[in-house]
Amino acid sequence: MERNYAIDFIKFFAIFAVVVIHTFPLDSQIGLFILDNLSRFAVPFFFVASGYLFGKKVINAAESVLYFKKYVIKIFKLYACWLFFYTFYDVIIIYQNGSDIQQELVKYFDEFTILNLLYYGKGTSGYQLWFLTSLIWSIIILFILFRLKKINVLLTISLILNLIGLFGQSYSVFHKISMNTRDALFFGLFYTTLGFSFAFNLQFIKFRKINVNIYLFFIFSLLQVMEGYILDKILPGRHGEYFISTIFLTVFLFAFALNNKHFGKGLFITKIGGNALGIYIIHVFFIKLVEMTLNILDMKSISSNLVWNQLYMLFIFITSYIAYSFLQYLKQTLRR
Repeated sequence: MERNYAIDFIKFFAIFAVVVIHTFPLDSQIGLFILDNLSRFAVPFFFVASGYLFGKKVINAAESVLYFKKYVIKIFKLYACWLFFYTFYDVIIIYQNGSDIQQELVKYFDEFTILNLLYYGKGTSGYQLWFLTSLIWSIIILFILFRLKKINVLLTISLILNLIGLFGQSYSVFHKISMNTRDALFFGLFYTTLGFSFAFNLQFIKFRKINVNIYLFFIFSLLQVMEGYILDKILPGRHGEYFISTIFLTVFLFAFALNNKHFGKGLFITKIGGNALGIYIIHVFFIKLVEMTLNILDMKSISSNLVWNQLYMLFIFITSYIAYSFLQYLKQTLRR
């Protein structure tokens, strides 16, 4: 399969956007209304890219079942390893705090329910791991419906579920759903199926006007920021997640990637984008370390400094990339 460099190129900006969401303070106008809302294309793009690349592998493959099994097992192993890592880190922090350790441990492990661990990806300080469990369940449902030749039906159903799920997130100002909708069923499934549909119907899809795709992406990005601003005015203090405009901007951004497969080829940022999943998994650990250090030094007030916030984002991003690259190097060395 010919490599699509544009996907990795865009992944660089997507993973940087994730770091922005997790590091930039939301109590500022820049943080909430511009950076946070503008960055919401990132995780949907990751799901779409995963669904597309998975589809390219299994649609015409003679051993599609075998690849499906390998793919799910690979993601599950990745999740299990990092679940253990963040659990180990959390336990160390509990012992380090030293106040009523037994009670804190019991309280901590009470969150380790089957639903939290195997579906929501919750329970540890590694809150970003929800992406892996959502991807696993999305791929499982997607592959079953693919074998039943019901992809278009799944796309329609998952879109409806995604729209319903918005009322558990950004549109809760109108009617709030009392459940977590940032999961596989209400979120990951639609975007993963959307990416798979791009691969499934690629021979029928022709995006002739390349510039139009990227222009439409910027237009809907602006609309997404406006949606976040308007919803916050309706209910002040609301923290935005995803919007209807997110669907459109993700479609046009991915359409741009499909039309420009060699866009970004040879660039260093494209190489970094290829390691986006690793950066995504490990960056929260460094965020926790910095937060712990600031608490120890009694320097939490520095988070209101704009220069600090910018340096903080860059530090987390660069350190995460270097650390993950080192882990990959160490892994390859041990294998040899």
